[in-house]
Amino acid sequence: MAILAPIFGLILLGLFHTEAKQHTLSSQDASFCHGELEVIYPELDIYECLIIPKSLREQVSQVWKAPQVYFSTAQKKKTYVLVMVDPDAPNRSKPTSAYWRHWLVVDIQGSALKEGQVEGTSLTDYKPPTPPSNSGFHRYQFMLFEQPPDVSVSLTEQEEASRGKWDFQAFITSFDLGEPVATLQFLTQNYKD
Repeated sequence: MAILAPIFGLILLGLFHTEAKQHTLSSQDASFCHGELEVIYPELDIYECLIIPKSLREQVSQVWKAPQVYFSTAQKKKTYVLVMVDPDAPNRSKPTSAYWRHWLVVDIQGSALKEGQVEGTSLTDYKPPTPPSNSGFHRYQFMLFEQPPDVSVSLTEQEEASRGKWDFQAFITSFDLGEPVATLQFLTQNYKD
């Protein structure tokens, strides 16, 4: 009987890894991630594009607070902008409220990111992923940009008034953020579905 316990544990561990493996994503979804960004929730370490296991969807949506974000190759003296968006609001086939802004932090010091600290100015406080029922899987994308020196990044009054229908590309352009230095995404759906 003592031999069965370790084998049963390996089987359970194997099930978790099977559901979270990259091969469960489309090639387009899998190719989004680059740049060694790592997002850590209490029981979930995300370092590649994945689908949140069903057993953890309620925690991600209802229980866990803002994750730690690590960027091991951050340059200590540089400043960064972290964005978390849902491009699939209210659903992936008709994203009429995209981009939905879940988190926006500016003026993050590179030295803090190397330690997993998102210390900066929060322009949009963290809101966990809460896809509507029966809306299918949503992508939750984290993008990290180098903040140009001496640039004060902000939101307009209109942007501050609503998280949805955010013109993300206009935001990137207006502050000359360029391409993200690192990106990461996970997919999840409503935990009751």
